[in-house]
Amino acid sequence: IFFRPSTMQQQHALLRQAPRAYHSVELPRQQTSESPMNMKLLALAASCVAGGAVLAFTVASQVPATQNFASVQTRPAVTVGSTHGPAARLGSQGVLRTPLNVQAQTRVAAYPAETFMHTEQQSAAPQGNFAAWLMAPALAVLGVWLWTRQQAQKIVPLANPAWNMATVSAREEETASEASDDMEADVSMVAGMGGTYTKVDSSIRRIVPEAAGRKVVKVVYVVLEAQYQSSLTAAAKKLNAENAEVCFELCGYLVEELRDPVNYEQFKQDCAEANIFLGSLIFIEDLAQKVVEAVEPVRDQLDVALVFPSMPEVMRLNKLGGFTMANLGQSKSAIGDFMKKKKEEQGASFQDAMLKIVRTLPKILKYLPNDKAQDARNFMLSFQYWLGGSSDNLQNFLVMLTDRYVVDEPLNTEIADPVEYPDLGIWHPLAPNMFTDATAYSKWNNSRPELAKDGPTIGLVLQRSHLVSKDDAHYVSVVQEFESRGCKVIPVFAGGLDFSVCINEYFFSAGQCLVDGVVSLTGFALVGGPARQDHPKAVETLAKLNRPYMVALPLVFQTTEEWKESSLGLHPVQVALQIAIPELDGAIEPVVMSGRDSNTGKAHALQDRTETIVGRMMKWTKLRTTPKKDKKLAVAIFSFPPDKGNVGSAAYLDVFGSLFELAKEMKREGYTIDGLPETSREMLEMVVNDSEAKYASPELNVAYRMPLPEYEELTPYQDRLHESWGPPPGNLNTDGKNMLVYGKQFGNLFVGVQPTFGYEGDPMRLLFSKSASPHHGYAAFYTYLEHIWGADAVLHFGTHGSTEFMPGKQMGMADTCYPDSLMGTLPNLYYYAANNPSEATIAKRRSYAATISYLTPPAENAGLYKGLGELRELISSYQQLKDTARATSIVDAIADKARICNLDKDVPNLPDGNSADLSAEEKDTVVGKIYAKLMEIESRLLPCGLHVIGKPPSAEEAIATLVNIASLDREDDGIKGLPTIIAESLGRNIQDIYAGNDAGVLADVELNQEVTEAVRGAVRSLVADRTDKEGRISKPNPALDFFRKAPWLKLLNEAGYKVNEDDVKPLFEYLEFCLQQVCADKEMESMLAALEGDYILPGPGGDPIRNPDVLPTGKNLHALDPQAIPTMAAVSSAKVVVDRLIEAQKQENDGKYPETIAVVLWGTDNIKTYGESLAQVMWMVGVRPLPDALGRVNKVQLIPLEELGRPRIDVVVNCSGVFRDLFVNQMNLLDQAIKLAAEVDEPLDMNYVRKHALDQAEELGVSVRQAATRVFSNASGSYSSNVNLAVENQSWEDEKQLQDMYVSRKSFAFNSDNPGMMEANKEVFESSLQTADATFQNLDSAEISLTDVSHYFDSDPTNLVQSLRKDGKKPSSYIADTTTANAQVRTLSETVRLDARTKLLNPKWYEGMLNSGYEGVREIDKRLTNTLGWSATSGSVDNWVYEDVNTTFIDDKEMQQRLMDLNPSSFRKMVSTLLEVNSRGYWETSEENINRLKELYQEVENKIEGVEA
Repeated sequence: IFFRPSTMQQQHALLRQAPRAYHSVELPRQQTSESPMNMKLLALAASCVAGGAVLAFTVASQVPATQNFASVQTRPAVTVGSTHGPAARLGSQGVLRTPLNVQAQTRVAAYPAETFMHTEQQSAAPQGNFAAWLMAPALAVLGVWLWTRQQAQKIVPLANPAWNMATVSAREEETASEASDDMEADVSMVAGMGGTYTKVDSSIRRIVPEAAGRKVVKVVYVVLEAQYQSSLTAAAKKLNAENAEVCFELCGYLVEELRDPVNYEQFKQDCAEANIFLGSLIFIEDLAQKVVEAVEPVRDQLDVALVFPSMPEVMRLNKLGGFTMANLGQSKSAIGDFMKKKKEEQGASFQDAMLKIVRTLPKILKYLPNDKAQDARNFMLSFQYWLGGSSDNLQNFLVMLTDRYVVDEPLNTEIADPVEYPDLGIWHPLAPNMFTDATAYSKWNNSRPELAKDGPTIGLVLQRSHLVSKDDAHYVSVVQEFESRGCKVIPVFAGGLDFSVCINEYFFSAGQCLVDGVVSLTGFALVGGPARQDHPKAVETLAKLNRPYMVALPLVFQTTEEWKESSLGLHPVQVALQIAIPELDGAIEPVVMSGRDSNTGKAHALQDRTETIVGRMMKWTKLRTTPKKDKKLAVAIFSFPPDKGNVGSAAYLDVFGSLFELAKEMKREGYTIDGLPETSREMLEMVVNDSEAKYASPELNVAYRMPLPEYEELTPYQDRLHESWGPPPGNLNTDGKNMLVYGKQFGNLFVGVQPTFGYEGDPMRLLFSKSASPHHGYAAFYTYLEHIWGADAVLHFGTHGSTEFMPGKQMGMADTCYPDSLMGTLPNLYYYAANNPSEATIAKRRSYAATISYLTPPAENAGLYKGLGELRELISSYQQLKDTARATSIVDAIADKARICNLDKDVPNLPDGNSADLSAEEKDTVVGKIYAKLMEIESRLLPCGLHVIGKPPSAEEAIATLVNIASLDREDDGIKGLPTIIAESLGRNIQDIYAGNDAGVLADVELNQEVTEAVRGAVRSLVADRTDKEGRISKPNPALDFFRKAPWLKLLNEAGYKVNEDDVKPLFEYLEFCLQQVCADKEMESMLAALEGDYILPGPGGDPIRNPDVLPTGKNLHALDPQAIPTMAAVSSAKVVVDRLIEAQKQENDGKYPETIAVVLWGTDNIKTYGESLAQVMWMVGVRPLPDALGRVNKVQLIPLEELGRPRIDVVVNCSGVFRDLFVNQMNLLDQAIKLAAEVDEPLDMNYVRKHALDQAEELGVSVRQAATRVFSNASGSYSSNVNLAVENQSWEDEKQLQDMYVSRKSFAFNSDNPGMMEANKEVFESSLQTADATFQNLDSAEISLTDVSHYFDSDPTNLVQSLRKDGKKPSSYIADTTTANAQVRTLSETVRLDARTKLLNPKWYEGMLNSGYEGVREIDKRLTNTLGWSATSGSVDNWVYEDVNTTFIDDKEMQQRLMDLNPSSFRKMVSTLLEVNSRGYWETSEENINRLKELYQEVENKIEGVEA
């Protein structure tokens, strides 16, 4: 026992010197060692030391730590005590734990001995809900029981006569697989992931005893997690020390380690020599195959093979005497069907019932004399021992197996029955026992004198398996940390799949909630485990609880050191299992809480992560307890690109209009909001001081000047910023002496302008392959919010800011990751666009955001205007007069007008005054193609204006959205789209009509338009029928509907469509539901609830047309289960698109197939379409995704060439940074698919992947497999190519510089043979792009098109490919548009033209934007800048687009004035962009136009300068 200074830094330094692990305790500063409290501590300490532990007591002492440490003789720490009895006060590992004495304002902190050596790296390996394991084994043994009853009592069997104990009564793909599907640690991993995330040598788990004349029993075990390692090791060591008859050689493997060839060879050798083989939770497909390949050949020579729930093929290895599962899933039976039915009826509670069977059956089977029955009983006993998990249970487990199946003579050793533990209860490390009664726990807890009496109460959800196996150091750490900060805790556990049971049992009393917040330490979904969850039940429970719900993450597949060193962070399996799935329940803030020791396998607390979890949850609970009048909210608004005209930028959101509405509502609710102006425009001006001034101007309102000493003291990570930015203050957000925080305070509401990245205008920084850290001004902003202004929460307002994209790990943040450092402990609320779930997910996972979705503006059809409207009138004339002599002149007029409207590139080969030479059919085709193009423009959806939070669309505004919802077939819901129903009423197939329309068949173009109008009319009639006089949605009147014909049916019948009413009825019921959801308003309500610390209902993000479940907005956004894509529907849709793409390229390339296609993959795209673009790449290469035995898409299979019917197309896949973060498994899947194609022996003219890989291998001097690397992205923690930043900030010299940026930042390869990192591989990247014949991207939503965001051109490699190709040929560029039921593949230039016509040049669009004033001008400017981006990366913008922009916005004097008055900075940017477009050679125009632009620029500049002056 020694005393030393108590700072954490000194403590850590001391620990790094310590040759042995020890326990550490901070003594209360106000008390002496003689105080009564500390006398108790010292007494406990003495008992610890007597047991071999070393404790370090920490007090505020000035004695140097090194001197104290040198005077102490350290000894190995040992385990002291157990989870029960008096010694438990030292904890299961001899840890002294005493909570906070609130009155004394002191803290006692203690840590497990073997874990405290990892103070900087600690964590835990979770074990899931063990009852989930029960189904398949229980079925097997239940079958045995029924069989033995049949034999003994001649009972008529329930199943077929072949029923015997070797047959499990369940089909593999149904009951057995579903059982495994529900097991608690079910994992999804891509087949064939040859590389490893963990490099641990399995030999560390090897125990070789001294035989000393005893029988040596060799036991080989392979498990998913390391949790059993310590218990098995302890059991074997104790038996080896005490048993005189047998000893045990123990060889343990984590299944992930079998990827290593050396480990795998050793595993096979060990299995060949083993007496007993044990396996558990082998759910990773390719690793399951490895286990089978190693064990199956030697199974017969094993004395015992026991596999607890795993993949069916691994379960078949089971062998225990006469008990076997060799025929698992091979037969169907009545009991199997019964079990399946019960499982479907009872859900997760069914597994709890199975748990009782596991405990009951051995007692019944014990009295049956049949040997097979006893073998079955022993299997179930083995299962019970295993579930118990303690070293005592596993000791008896090993002895029982050895006694009954390994040795010839019975052992003279007593074998105790399995120790049983409560299935449900409350655990506390200081408690004398587990509690099953909440009152008893409360009484015990309240009797503790040192416990805080008035602090918040935190509910903790634990896994029982960690408690019974005494692997609870991480749990102890969290309990201690909460209590040391003045909280009470209720740590509950469940032994089954359903953790909602313990929440309902222990977190409520007399209907009142007892907790202020809940942290699940399980890492799993609340109900049903990680494989098949019951999210509705979980959401129902959590909504009833209505408290913040966090799910913390124990490291499972990596050691602490591996996680710390990994730039990717968490293993992708864990991301899918323990982040993505809990998010569906509404979980927030996935903070890593514990690590795994590489030697012992035990969990250990990561103290800084524990403090983060506790600190953040306490801030959430503070939102619940702080009165509204005292609560302070900081709002961060964005300004990108950095210019004062861009302050308050967010996707499709009127930021200041919305913020103003929120402030008014907060004031009505009782928040202290002072100085609020009368209008949102005035609020804007108060925040930026002068919206017409340049952003960099000091005139931007300065809210706070932070002295450098204060900045350095309150920003402990600021020294890490020096590498990128030098010492503070730097030159950003500073006056040279102080750090400047921009914004404005309105009472307890602070509106601050988030600083920008800082390197947008620096071409050299943009070239860096990895992103720079935040600059000092950026860090100072968040320091101010939390530590100086004292915000209770921060609200990031709109899509999106930059904090979540700062450097750090992809997932599973460490304290060195900048999003974690910046956010500190502030609850992060985030208004995020509902149609962008991918980037919202990054915000949730990297910056701990609780997202609240907002709706994009109501969509309208683009319509026709100016010359396009006139062209439509000419076509109407032709339709009426086509059979008259005027037809020829009308066709010539149509062709001429089409040229004037610049449609001649979209409809090539138009007649030039010579249509008289055309036949009637040819004239129809010319008109048909132009008409089809016009209708494509007219019907395109576009959001008009900007959305305001709290102002949902009216029913009338929802019509266009509903029309598109009505147009899609929804096979999964059994709903046909209305166009399909109408086409069927005519005896046609809607896809045939679409095909004729696309080909310009005039009759089909006309019919398609008639169908479109009928759909619009029917939907309009529904909305009119369901809307009252005030425009509100009214509920249907069933009685009235019974006596009348629905107006939509009447309208369709009158139009001549005798539709099937049985098809129409479910569609319009669905549309009624969608109408209510579109017009609902939850955005304001949810934000106010979040500010009260309430639980926010989760909901999917995406396109509300494809997935109306996105509505109503105001939900906590989540993505999807990454194991679920691509779906079969996505594969089917992908094939259509790829076939059209290949055909288009063949037509453009003299009938030749494209050899290579460069593809971009987006996160949002794949979420919205359930993996369509992912499936497109697979179809190009000629592979199909396959589900494993549990239905997870994690392997691929080559499609035979004869079935494929064409060559395999080579691909270069560039994944967005967001896709990389969300879908690492899918990147692995693609890499495996491409390498399969490269390595298969096929003719090179039929396999371009192999052809190019062979050439590259020879050229680069690498293997074919290495040369076949085709999946690329950014370096971990970095996003985008920075091409967009350079274009937006006009900070690039030439296209070569942009291409260098792209290569520098996007050439990091994913390699399934080494999946733990993104490797720089510029050589293969450039070599692969050299053969690209085409580039390809997808549009997934009508709301976001090519010029709406900069991401699309930022990822476009078209000009880069041309520069790399040896022939200098420019590749074709294509865009797939799947935003409507009639999917299209267009050229890039065609899509840019469509975008310009429907948005930038469309009066309906830009007038809608200008109605939003200041923000609207910025939106117009943004579209023009993004159009320039396409010129820079692809050269795909026609000259007329810029000419028409000039005509629309510059030539029109009235328009000029409007733009200048509303937002002069953005208007100036528009003028400068047009000048830049001309100077770079992208726009040829008259000298008169250029001179006018120069004069106008100077005029705007003078106005701005005058305002600033």
